[in-house]
Amino acid sequence: MNHNPDEYYNRREVSNSDLTELKNLLHPRQQFGDKEAAFRFGSLVDAIITEPDRVNVYRYTVDDVQYTADEFGLAREMYKSLQMEARKDEFLAKVLELSDTQRFMVNRAQQFEYGSFPFTLDTRCKWDWYLSACNFGGDLKTTFATSQKQFDEAVDFFDWDRSRAWYMDIANSNLDFIYAISKKNCLVFKKHINRGDTIYIRGREKYEELAFQYWCLNLAS
Repeated sequence: MNHNPDEYYNRREVSNSDLTELKNLLHPRQQFGDKEAAFRFGSLVDAIITEPDRVNVYRYTVDDVQYTADEFGLAREMYKSLQMEARKDEFLAKVLELSDTQRFMVNRAQQFEYGSFPFTLDTRCKWDWYLSACNFGGDLKTTFATSQKQFDEAVDFFDWDRSRAWYMDIANSNLDFIYAISKKNCLVFKKHINRGDTIYIRGREKYEELAFQYWCLNLAS
């Protein structure tokens, strides 16, 4: 299910990105690399893999955003690596074949609890891949990691665990996954997440604190 990309970002419900912005305000830390350039390139890879109708391969554009031939070349090599991985990974093959892509989801008055204090927020998320028949989905990432160990560290450092727990709880799903493609060597890394496992619990703890802080700030405003 595809949507105008601006439609999602103009919505008023709380997203994981909103929590990230709040965290950056409350707990600023040194940024490594060019965050805007990383987001821009990640958007190119996302579009090539999950929304190819937005991509003009002759003009090197996604919608009205202009890219270089080198950027397109790397993105297409990463796409080919994902396709090759799917030949060995039956689960990934099914994801690429059956998923709804870039599907957004809203949860009105979602219930939260922080320190035994209950509160509610209207929440939203946007899935790179969502398997409607199975009620779970997952995320596509680009990464500078060149090994599984580095990717595992990135899951915690970049709060991808928080993102996955947030999405799982909006959808009330018990499973989730991340596939990440390296911008350095085009290797594909993966992580499967189950409700109640270490990654889910760590991610939920992260988002509960930020969601409470978000709720408090909006209550005071």
